[in-house]
Order: sequence, then C-alpha cells, then structure tokens
Amino acid sequence: MRNLDFAPLYRASIGFDQIADLMDRALTNDVSAPSYPPYNIEKTADDAYRISVAVAGFSDADLAVEVKDGALIVSARKSEEEGERTYLHRGIATRAF
Repeated sequence: MRNLDFAPLYRASIGFDQIADLMDRALTNDVSAPSYPPYNIEKTADDAYRISVAVAGFSDADLAVEVKDGALIVSARKSEEEGERTYLHRGIATRAF
C-alpha cells in the first residue's frame, strides 16, 4: 500500500477558497432589495392585493405612499419629537426609508 502526500497541493491553494467564495457571492447577488422595513404582500382576490408594512413608531403623518413610473413607493421620515424622552431600552428603529 502506498500513501500519497497531498500537502504540497494544499499549500498552493491556501486562501483560494475565500476568494472563490467572495467571487461566488459577488456574481450571485443581484441588486439587493431593501429589507427594511419588513413587509408582506398578500393576494386578497384575483386582482386585489394587500401590502402590510411594519412601521412601529411612525405616525400616519410620517409616511408617504405614491406611485412613480408604475412602481409603488413607500417612504417615511420620523418627525422630531416634542420634548425629550429617556429610554431605558430603545428597540424600535425609527430610521428613514
């Protein structure tokens, strides 16, 4: 029985797997869709849909919904709060989108 030493082959490819992974991720990721805020799209009838957007911490006045070039655009800007609040924990994001 003969043992083969593959160590010299492995030394030549050190780090290549990381480069291959990087190239694979770059080529497979199309333009990433925004993931904030989370949303659901439901089909409620043959030609009717409901879009639910999780926008905790925003009021109706902070939200804007419009149609541009056949696309539905939902955006929000948090209005400045009256007075200052002291949070012990702030887990609800209020960043604009």
